[in-house]
Amino acid sequence: MVTIVAESAKKKGAIFRLPERKRQRRYSNLELRGPIKVARGSMKANLRNAPNPEVRRQTALDLEDHWISLDGARMRFLRAGSGPDLLMLHGLLGYSFSWRYAIPVLAEQATVHAVDMLGVGFSDRPAGLDGSLAACADRLLRFLDALGIESCDLLGTSHGGAVAMMGAALAPERIRRLILVAPANPWSSNGARLAAFLSSTAVAPVFLQLARRSEFMHDYCLRRLYGDTRRIRPGTLDGYSAPFAIPGAYAHGLAILRTWSQDLAKLKSVLPKIAQIPSLILWGDQDRAVDPASAEPLKRQFQQCRLVMYEGVGHLPYEEVPDEFNRTVAEFLAEGVPVSA
Repeated sequence: MVTIVAESAKKKGAIFRLPERKRQRRYSNLELRGPIKVARGSMKANLRNAPNPEVRRQTALDLEDHWISLDGARMRFLRAGSGPDLLMLHGLLGYSFSWRYAIPVLAEQATVHAVDMLGVGFSDRPAGLDGSLAACADRLLRFLDALGIESCDLLGTSHGGAVAMMGAALAPERIRRLILVAPANPWSSNGARLAAFLSSTAVAPVFLQLARRSEFMHDYCLRRLYGDTRRIRPGTLDGYSAPFAIPGAYAHGLAILRTWSQDLAKLKSVLPKIAQIPSLILWGDQDRAVDPASAEPLKRQFQQCRLVMYEGVGHLPYEEVPDEFNRTVAEFLAEGVPVSA
């Protein structure tokens, strides 16, 4: 049983609103000191204070806060724009907030769906949720089924990039094009040992206790993801930290880490199934989360693939250089799908 609920924000006046929930009261009236405001209710993009002209022009854009019920759990997503469907997948520590600078631009030429995957962001956190790559990809495809989307362009970053590739391998006929932003992949060993350590039975309980209480850890992790920390805009840390006030915020992340190495090995074995999908790979050459050197071997897995490397940028090019990122993606989407694809 799948149900969809749309909570339009067209009558709300905030720049960026988190969904209303009793247990989010700590953040319900928090105003961030930047282009994003967090408040009660649904979401409206009124981006007058956004950091770049492309986004500021989108002051009339309305984002709708939607929910579907998937296996009895509520899954949240944002939808904006019109045109061919574009699905955007966040990384391991992100949620739809990651795309706040990209959505207004890309919605000019696509119907954008930015999800909070189950277990993450403000979606529900079902106990025992399977964190394997195959399970995440299967939920992604069932999300498309719920919305009646037969095919789409698929954009994923970090762990979301790996989910995008696995989802495409499970149903290659449903993916028109892939856009991969510093995706976790079999040729990057970064994080493999840390994943095994944090998810071990001895360490995981201690990590959960410490993580819930450590704003310093959130700040440290965010800074390491940037090539230049001077590009961190006010309000970014608060925005990314907000969902971690919800109980169970770290459990799904640990479930993902438990099968990290096995999942990447499985991903490598299924990549030939998506070799024909036109693809764009975007990366920062100062990425410390996923090795930029893995970009070239990943690129070679695709028959039609373009690689763009941003100089001096870290793991989050859509945060650090949103103008360049949005322009590159928009141009790729505007090219259309080659007939041979």
